[in-house]
Amino acid sequence: MRTVGVLGGMGPEATIYFMQQVVAAVPAKDDADHIPLLVDNNPQVPSRIKAIIEGTGEDPAPVLAQMAKRLVGAGARALVMPCNTAHYYAEEVRAATDMPFLDMVSLSCREAAQIAPNGKVGLLGSPALQKVGVFDRPLATEGLKPVYATEPGPRSGHHSVHQGAGSVRIRGTYAYRCGSADDRRRRGRDLHMLYGIFTFGPRNRR
Repeated sequence: MRTVGVLGGMGPEATIYFMQQVVAAVPAKDDADHIPLLVDNNPQVPSRIKAIIEGTGEDPAPVLAQMAKRLVGAGARALVMPCNTAHYYAEEVRAATDMPFLDMVSLSCREAAQIAPNGKVGLLGSPALQKVGVFDRPLATEGLKPVYATEPGPRSGHHSVHQGAGSVRIRGTYAYRCGSADDRRRRGRDLHMLYGIFTFGPRNRR
């Protein structure tokens, strides 16, 4: 079975949550049935927000590329990065090795197109996603349109992303942010589905 390398730490709990989802998705009858994971859980990756939005931070790309090389050197035969905003640097990660990179953003958009063909997808995540259009091109490729949480107040933008602090509160955080989308639907925006982009913990440097 192919070993998957995980570029993690953005944030650490999001990486753990991703690993839990991988384990849960496998109909394993024995430990050996599970997908082998090599994880670089590196919370010291430079802030994507400071680099992309504020323009004051260190470029995360070299660190992400080095993480990819380390994982491949340790035996990974495919790579994944459970951080949506970090996919702004996906090309640098791809270029760092000759192993396949499982692009979470493109794969999510492909799945969204199966659920809501030619629809509008509500994106609830960090403001960097909208500023640099991490999802815009992949959604357009699938015939979908993004709708961002742009309303002022505590339920929008980066503040809402940081409401949850760990897996115990994930469900509540999702419901909290869905309320904002429900408000938009009542005002006439015909959202066809919601894509919740979670950050785990108020100190996460996504």
